[in-house]
Amino acid sequence: MTRYHSPMNPPTTRFAPSPSGFLHLGNVRTALFSLLAALPAGRFLVRIEDTDQDRSGAQFEAALLADLAWLGFGPYFEKEAVWRQSERTAIYDDYLDRLRHEDLIYPCFCSETELAQERAAMRARQEPPRYAGRCAALAPAHAEARLAAGEPAVWRFRVPAADEVVFTDLVRGPQRIQTRLIGDFVVRRANGAAVFFFANALDDALAGVTVVLRGEDHLSNTARQILLLRALGLAPPQYGHLPLVLNESGTPLSKRDGAGSLAALREEGFLPLAIVNYLARLGATVDSDALLSIPELAQVFDYHRIGHAPAHFDREQLRHWQRLAMAQAPLTSLRPWAGARVPAVDIDRFLAAARPNALFPADLARWADILYGPDPALDGPAQAAVAEAGHEFFARAAAFLAAGGEAPELPAALKGAGYGGRRLFHGLRAGLTGCLSGPELKDILSLMPRALVVRRLMRFGANDA
Repeated sequence: MTRYHSPMNPPTTRFAPSPSGFLHLGNVRTALFSLLAALPAGRFLVRIEDTDQDRSGAQFEAALLADLAWLGFGPYFEKEAVWRQSERTAIYDDYLDRLRHEDLIYPCFCSETELAQERAAMRARQEPPRYAGRCAALAPAHAEARLAAGEPAVWRFRVPAADEVVFTDLVRGPQRIQTRLIGDFVVRRANGAAVFFFANALDDALAGVTVVLRGEDHLSNTARQILLLRALGLAPPQYGHLPLVLNESGTPLSKRDGAGSLAALREEGFLPLAIVNYLARLGATVDSDALLSIPELAQVFDYHRIGHAPAHFDREQLRHWQRLAMAQAPLTSLRPWAGARVPAVDIDRFLAAARPNALFPADLARWADILYGPDPALDGPAQAAVAEAGHEFFARAAAFLAAGGEAPELPAALKGAGYGGRRLFHGLRAGLTGCLSGPELKDILSLMPRALVVRRLMRFGANDA
């Protein structure tokens, strides 16, 4: 396993979502990789980046914290230590004022129209668009006078000229960015609020975060954040940028894409361990095909095994891990899904029989209804099987039970009467359950109440309907 930290200095990682919608699988994968990078001895922090008050909502914050707990992340972070950027404005102002007093930031009075024209001219010259520094040389007294007069201005960071930012991306390897390509960038909006990536970098440094894993869409911010932290005398973390996760139509997942939200998958019935195991391998290689716990996944987590290409959400792969998770789930965790129909004495036997035919926990409830509830309707193949077996078959089966025969002995008794093969087994299964797939017939006959078996057989023993 490749790590970029010494066992003597375990890492501190973080997950920093904005509460502007429900978590999607791309968000959750970032959270998972950040958690795996911290285990077993490091710290995993959660921070709420809610500086955009127009889009942030308390209901989304509550939902994302509940989602992390449901996934099994709860034991690994301190909920009472969660930072909210909306509560840290004074801290950001203090550090911005430090930059101002050291003349490392300056007011910019350029209008949006002027900036748009400037960018268009650069594109026409096939240059990367950036701020050309028009306000950087304003005389301090002149700039102060314009501010005092109430003229709106953003504040820009003075990017060192003819320099470069060099860092090693934990996923993408060595990176070199020429500062001349960056241009002086905004750190404080005209309304006085710190911009996102300033608050983001400052919070990382002040919280002691040493490893930041995030989406590749943040890569363009990294050089800026390193410059800011160095100017403030703070140590930058190590950064790793993950490839985006694309939905089944090939577009990036977003919080507006309800089908890709964790809440939607949870509602559908996917188990936490299935989602965790799927995401651990989404765009990354894991040296195990087994269903692993979070601590076990941490043991095989390796930055070098994360790919660079976008990862595509594959529902069938998620269903594969769901099957494994259902197969290995403790019976005690599945008992509530059996519902009130299953006699308490039969619950574990029922679960053992029904679980191989249940992709989701709700399928267990469906089988409880079939085996203990009202007589089910027959699907098309079951209707054909009942017709092929014939009413005499069902009448003989019901008569055997009425004479004192035991339900589990029914197949052997019917075989002795001359019935066999598909007519026997499909006929019984169809008549009892309304379908041709499901738990083993022997399990169905041993679980279903005797009176219910007789009643369902009698439905088809009176005539050829």
